[in-house]
Amino acid sequence: MANVKIVVKDNGAFRVTGDVELVDFEGHPFEAKEAFSLCRCGLSAKMPYCDGSHKGKFQSVVRAPKAENKDLEK
Repeated sequence: MANVKIVVKDNGAFRVTGDVELVDFEGHPFEAKEAFSLCRCGLSAKMPYCDGSHKGKFQSVVRAPKAENKDLEK
């Protein structure tokens, strides 16, 4: 199985790398690419792809919750 990685960029897009297929709600595929950025601000003229329209107009910094270290509880 191929390794797919999605990175949530600060104040920007979702960066997708790996062997992944992107399809619309009806199942029609978008152009296949090895890596691409998906818009998450809704301002892109090239939806679902990011075109950089978010710059200076969109703020969102998302971090995953930090895992608790079970060794510290002992």
